[in-house]
Amino acid sequence: MDKEDVKRNDLPLVGTSVIAVEQYGAGPWATMILADLGAEIIKIENPHTKGDIARYVPPHTVDEDSIYFQSFNRNKLGMTLDLTHPRANEVLHPLVLKSDAVFNNLRGDLPKKLGLDYSSLMDVNPSIVCCSLSAFGREGFRSHEPGYDYLMQGYTGWMSITGEPDGSPQKSGLPMVDLSGGAMAAIGLLSALMRSKDTGKGCDVDVNLFDNAISHLSFIAAWHLTKGYQPKRFPDSSHPSMIPSQVLPTKDGWLVVMCAKNKFFKNLVSIFGMPELGSDERFADYEGRLENKEVLIPILKDMSKKRTTSQWIELLKGSVPCAPVNSVEEAFKDPQTVEDQMIINVEHPEFGSVKQVAGPIKFSDSSKMHVKAPKLGEHTDKILAEKLGFAQGQIDNLRNEKVI
Repeated sequence: MDKEDVKRNDLPLVGTSVIAVEQYGAGPWATMILADLGAEIIKIENPHTKGDIARYVPPHTVDEDSIYFQSFNRNKLGMTLDLTHPRANEVLHPLVLKSDAVFNNLRGDLPKKLGLDYSSLMDVNPSIVCCSLSAFGREGFRSHEPGYDYLMQGYTGWMSITGEPDGSPQKSGLPMVDLSGGAMAAIGLLSALMRSKDTGKGCDVDVNLFDNAISHLSFIAAWHLTKGYQPKRFPDSSHPSMIPSQVLPTKDGWLVVMCAKNKFFKNLVSIFGMPELGSDERFADYEGRLENKEVLIPILKDMSKKRTTSQWIELLKGSVPCAPVNSVEEAFKDPQTVEDQMIINVEHPEFGSVKQVAGPIKFSDSSKMHVKAPKLGEHTDKILAEKLGFAQGQIDNLRNEKVI
């Protein structure tokens, strides 16, 4: 057993094996969540197409690797297999027999064509869970279409409600459809695994980025669908109804305030030196502040500009929920980031120490040890020999025939 395995053997998903046919962001993010929790993730890549496209995303690339790829694929095993080859099932099926789940984030119509769905694999392993994270689902009129985070933010209305009212539609600063979609896929896969462990029967799990993005419309959807509310963009990243909950300009930057309760508003205007606003009937409750925000917000902005962000934070902390608008660099230096050990170092032969963000899930009785993302096909021979019991002659034949 490797030193890394010894340090990871108390994690909750140790003993769970997942085959991952994945690429780019959303899919690898899903399985990295599982890998961080101890699952064995066997990442399958096609050697004839140079593997996962994320290996070549700039900047900071070397050979068949990139820091982008490293940030989505740590703690995984890597093997090559051409799933389109006529002999692919000579490897895939024995691997399925030894695994708990098969995961993919391919175009919706491809899992069935490649034999990665439950109907194709149930005779090999009745308990196998087959999870698909696609753009539009495995069935339906768009199942054959590829899709990406940016497109989903356009399709599902996110861009129409993001940004300043007089500006162009904006995407979120991070690929939140991909990242949250990956998390949803991980939840779906684990839920099906729990049932499979009890019943011995697997199933298909279907998650798609479009549905994931639509579901995140949440309360805005309920307002619109129930009462005809028309979502729109608001200035200063403000909340649509809880006023003031937004960014305010300061002497040297920006301040975020969240007056989610009436008492927070009264505390805010009191600390701002205008306690009379707290008793003003126009601003006495949520409805009044919303109706009179065109009067209220300019007054608050004039006052917020009189001090620096750090000065306001010092005065408001404990009385009004608030935060600075940090740069990413500043966020990494935040005491919370440091205290929670959210920055990890993963050693890499070419990049040196690759600094990454850790996963947010922590267990009181488990330790974490992280291993770099695999080179293309790095563990192919080891998996075939040690996990599947293939002789060296078989492995050589598969390689000569361009199966692996």
